[in-house]
Amino acid sequence: MSVSRWDPFTVLARLDDEFDELVRRAWGGGQSVTRSSGYVPAIEMTTDGTDVLIRFELPGVDAEHDLDIEVEDRRLTVSGQRRESDERREREGRVLVRELRYGSFRREFALPEGVTADEISAHYDAGMLEVRIRNVTKPVEAPRKVEITSAEEGRTITGAQPDKKVKS
Repeated sequence: MSVSRWDPFTVLARLDDEFDELVRRAWGGGQSVTRSSGYVPAIEMTTDGTDVLIRFELPGVDAEHDLDIEVEDRRLTVSGQRRESDERREREGRVLVRELRYGSFRREFALPEGVTADEISAHYDAGMLEVRIRNVTKPVEAPRKVEITSAEEGRTITGAQPDKKVKS
């Protein structure tokens, strides 16, 4: 009979792995994703006038070599990879808890009709990628009254105010 020492961190790490796998299968369309991949960067999407800004949290990503932004068939695709450093892998001992995610990622966004790659720009700084899509939203026009003309002598008929009831 072999004796093994109970290690609560190993049990927690295994539970964490199993929970992650369950969540990935539920949200990933049934596709299993290994622990070393499936990195999904957090985003924040806002408007700035008529522009839409999408900010990605991408700490530790080499923007020059590991990021790609494409526009095809009215879809904006941001993909890339977050790599573990060779130095960290060499000095790392047994992993007790791993909450940092590494691997490749891909995020897709539908674009409105007429938006092309010419309206899209991107900037990466301090672990944040900002993608700006220009002239996406249209300003909401305030309600305006439209005059009605009559066939009788070119007379203009004034309609009721939108917020007042008309008596019959």
